[in-house]
Amino acid sequence: MMMQESVQDEYSLALGKEVPIASIDKELHLLWEADKASTNASLINLAVYSEADGAIIRNSEVVQAITREHACRALLIGIDREASEASIRAWVTAHCHLSQGRKSVCCEQIAFQLTGKATGRLRNTVFAHLNSDLPLVFWWQGELSPIFGERLYSLIDRFIFDSSDWKSPLESFRCIEQVMEEVETLQPMDIEWTRSYHIRYAIAGLFDDPLAMRAAERMNRVRIVAHPKHRVAALQLLAWMAACTGWQRSMDLGLMASSPDDHYYFESREGVDVTAVIELHPEGPPIRLIEVSCADCLVSVSREPGSAYLQQKLDAEGHVIDRCTPAGSEDASELVMNQLSMGGKNSLYRMMMPVFLDLLGGEPELPSTMSVR
Repeated sequence: MMMQESVQDEYSLALGKEVPIASIDKELHLLWEADKASTNASLINLAVYSEADGAIIRNSEVVQAITREHACRALLIGIDREASEASIRAWVTAHCHLSQGRKSVCCEQIAFQLTGKATGRLRNTVFAHLNSDLPLVFWWQGELSPIFGERLYSLIDRFIFDSSDWKSPLESFRCIEQVMEEVETLQPMDIEWTRSYHIRYAIAGLFDDPLAMRAAERMNRVRIVAHPKHRVAALQLLAWMAACTGWQRSMDLGLMASSPDDHYYFESREGVDVTAVIELHPEGPPIRLIEVSCADCLVSVSREPGSAYLQQKLDAEGHVIDRCTPAGSEDASELVMNQLSMGGKNSLYRMMMPVFLDLLGGEPELPSTMSVR
């Protein structure tokens, strides 16, 4: 009993006033009546979903940071599908920040904790409290579960997830692919893909150099070194290169049958055989090195463990470029904030997806049937 009271206190301290489900709208109204000096601001609905124990409390702190930059109505959703008892609890609060040092601007937060069979009331109970005039950005944390069904994803405008958390990425990505086909307006945002943004930007920038651009069609080797937890990021990086350059998977059966793990073979539009290898290293950042080369040109972007910078190098026919640029953050919440600032439809992710699924372990597709959506 003492332990239960302690947990309840912890929830109330982090999530605000606990209220009956039927009284949420009334309590939000009273919240604003009590503080007439503050302005309620909201441009999106931001739902943060987790089935991890205690995540709803940690996510309240994350949302507090997000609302400094992005005005939203936040819905925190904690789910315990294994609990024997069915229950729904709710809390309301507001995150307030000074705007231009004078006016207090606040964002509403409604937190829900559902357990047992009550998790089936997610749509009817939780999403009844969306601001219906605003788009829904849904941040799913952890493994996909049966909760992620049509009744849920049909409501979502922008779906955020982190594939580095998945134990079976191929199965989960197949699910995401199917949803993308069913709901063409849904915008996927994989945090793992976002982690490689600065590296992709750096590689593309190096190929702006005339000598590198001229050597691009002769490039025949790619080497990527990644942390084992971020093999998906490495495969997405390779898929991005293949999709952008028009490389097709080699259909040489003998070559494919004898290839060791994490070796991939392509053929360029000019008929050049390209060999790519992904090496996993237990220390360092998610992507430690990407190196693209041919006989007379080498382009690379690397990051040393603990460094906040990327080292960019180009060596082509004696022409050398060596410079450092910021590596960007690896933190999931900061990456989400960056993506909310950038907006966009993430069309590059959709373009890369078919090649990525092929590399991840799906059935190899013939070049003529490889789609670019």
